[in-house]
Amino acid sequence: MKSAVETLNPTRVRLSIEVPFEELKDSLDAAYKKINQQVTVKGFRKGKIPARVIDQRFGRGAVLEEAVNDALPKFYTEAVNEAELNVLGQPEVDITDLKDGETLNFTAEVDVRPTIEIPDYSGIEVEVDAVEVGEEDIDKAVEELRERFASTAPVERAAEEGDVVTLDLEAKVDGEVLEDGVASGVSYTIGSGELLDGIDEAVKGLEAGGEATFASELKGGSAAGKESEVTVKVTQVAKRELPELDDDFAQLASEFDTLEELRADSRKRLENMKQYDQATQAQERVLEKLLELVEVPVPEKLLEDEINTRKHNLEHHQLGQMGLDLEKYLEIQGKTAEEFDAETKEAAVKGIKTQFVLDELVNKEKLNVNQEELTEHLMRRAASSNMSPDQFAQQVVEGGQVPLLVGEVARGKALAVVVEAATVKDTNGEVVDLDDEDEDETSTEASAEEAAEAASEAAPEKTEA
Repeated sequence: MKSAVETLNPTRVRLSIEVPFEELKDSLDAAYKKINQQVTVKGFRKGKIPARVIDQRFGRGAVLEEAVNDALPKFYTEAVNEAELNVLGQPEVDITDLKDGETLNFTAEVDVRPTIEIPDYSGIEVEVDAVEVGEEDIDKAVEELRERFASTAPVERAAEEGDVVTLDLEAKVDGEVLEDGVASGVSYTIGSGELLDGIDEAVKGLEAGGEATFASELKGGSAAGKESEVTVKVTQVAKRELPELDDDFAQLASEFDTLEELRADSRKRLENMKQYDQATQAQERVLEKLLELVEVPVPEKLLEDEINTRKHNLEHHQLGQMGLDLEKYLEIQGKTAEEFDAETKEAAVKGIKTQFVLDELVNKEKLNVNQEELTEHLMRRAASSNMSPDQFAQQVVEGGQVPLLVGEVARGKALAVVVEAATVKDTNGEVVDLDDEDEDETSTEASAEEAAEAASEAAPEKTEA
């Protein structure tokens, strides 16, 4: 076999492959054997029909077609390996010449990973939010905890903002009561915004036994998105009572003996959260700067596939679970179809570029993934998918997705290397040290997860041969 490579553009090549006919022998033998098992010729046992009889009865062309179809993938793969190409997706194959007994000539056009030069990234500088926790932040955190321990007591008065009311609901569309539009004993906090639009105005001022009707667009169920007439009856009004902010509350709501200790712990937790957010922000902004430094051609077919995949996942998975279609989603977001398409394309381009650049960094920095790192990443992914580690691991193995997870971890490590080399300052002008013992794990995990999120949906992972 002979092959030659022609570069069509930075992301696409054409392979021209010439195969001597004798190298098709194994595929020809397999073709005769396959046809032998599929046909019957009087006077011959099944599977024992001579080749010359098959040629006479069914035509030599049918045999050649079967043999070529069998041989093409093998010779294509050999040519790719010989040229050391990093191909993306499936090739477009064209048989240019087939001479029985002489040669098979064909071409294969395919996308390839572009050659990327990673420049010196040590000069990257980014600014992130400062880690600042004020008394008002602690007050808010303690108040949220206090809300969780609130109790309710029935009252004989009209419902007010913040009260907890027990409701019976009935929704009609076009005058017909919906099968899934009736609910009894629903507990609702007025002002929480957790039920239907317009319900707060409808129940305020009603006492137990009071009833009101209002119009609202349904958020879920069989008539999601439709305008409905909702009848609501208040069966109970209860006032929320918050515990006193004192040492007794600290002992009730935590492992601490005093309110002062509880507030100190809240401060520490808030600082840890802000440090995590700061580390995540740092790697996001470093990644943006890195992508600005690198010229990355994007294969057109790969980009097209990625855009289609993102749209499909949004329409058929995410929106479907919320009972929305794309048109309604765009209306809620206040976007036109053109704006949505532009944003989707921008996100797809960034995802592909991110993967290409971080993969090149993995090679340049000679980064490897050990079993412990893979296991930790798997456990984080399992938690985010609301699955047990064992269930998630089984799904990954059965789906052949282990290389995908390895790639995510490797890219995370590559991004962490760049973040470590960058200068990160907060909004106060102070240099942020992401290598502290407590923060290092946080920043490394944030880098790994952000890199995985940015690159895991990029099309090359789905289409590489």
